Amino acid sequence: MAQELNFKQELTGCFGQPVAENPTQAMVEAAYRHHGLDWRYLTIEVAPDDLADAVRGARAMGFAGFNCTIPHKVAVIEHLDGLGESASLMGAVNCVVRRGGQLIGENTDGKGFVESLRTLTDPQGKSVVIFGAGGAARAISVEVALAGATRITIVNRSIDRGTELVELLRDKVHVAADFVSWAGNYSVPEGTDVVINATSIGLFPDVDARVALDVDTLKAGMVVADVIPNPPKTQLVRDATERGCKVIDGLGMLVNQGVIGIRYWTGVDPDPAVMRNALEEVFGE
Repeated sequence: MAQELNFKQELTGCFGQPVAENPTQAMVEAAYRHHGLDWRYLTIEVAPDDLADAVRGARAMGFAGFNCTIPHKVAVIEHLDGLGESASLMGAVNCVVRRGGQLIGENTDGKGFVESLRTLTDPQGKSVVIFGAGGAARAISVEVALAGATRITIVNRSIDRGTELVELLRDKVHVAADFVSWAGNYSVPEGTDVVINATSIGLFPDVDARVALDVDTLKAGMVVADVIPNPPKTQLVRDATERGCKVIDGLGMLVNQGVIGIRYWTGVDPDPAVMRNALEEVFGE
C-alpha cells in the first residue's frame, strides 16, 4: 500500500538494503514523537546503481539528512559536498547532514561508541584491544584514537585487513597501534583498560558463538564492550559481567549514534532512555 507523506514534515531516512524491521527507524521515530518533532524517518531500499538518483532525490525533497548502510557507506562519498573529520579519515559515511544547502558526510558509528564508553571511563590515556578490522572496528578505532587513547591493539584473522587498519591509525591518526594475528584464544595483556568486540560474532541467530578469547584474562575493572545489538546480552557480555568487568552492550552504541544523528539533523538533544526503550521492544528485551 502506498504511503502518503505530509511534505510539510521534515524528512530523514536510511538508504540501504531491505530489512524486515528497522530498529533504527523505531528508535529515531520514538525520539521524534517524544520531543514533539513533526519529522519522519523513512527506511528506503536503494540498489547500488540507483544511489546517485537517491541522493539527488534527497536534495530535491529537502531531506535534512539520512543514514547509509551497507553497501553505500563508501560509494555515497562521491555524491556529497564534503566530509567531516572522522569520515574523511576512515573513508566511510553512515550519516549525511544538510548544512547550508550542502550534504556533508559524517560517521557516527565510532562517535556513538565513544559516547557509550564515556559513561564508564574517559578514553584519554587508555590502552585498548579491538577484535576485528572491518567497518565497525575502523570507525571505533579512529574515534577512540581521536578521543585520546594512547595504544590500540587490533586483533584480526585477516592479516592484510588488520595491518591496513593499523597503518591508517599510525599514519593518519598518529596513535601507537599494533596488529596481532588472531589464532586460538587471545589472551588480553596486562595493563589493558578497554576490550571491544567489533566483529559479528554472537549476532542473531548465532547467539551461542563465542569470541575466541581467554576469558580468565578479563579482569575486574576492565571495560568490556560488544557492538552486537541483537541479542544485547551476548556470551561476551555475560562472561565479562561474571568476572566483574564494566560492560557496554551493543544497544548503547546504537542508541548513541542515533542521538548524534538526531542532534545533527534537528538541533535537539534527544532522550536516550526513550530510544533504548524502543530498541528493547524491537529486540524483545
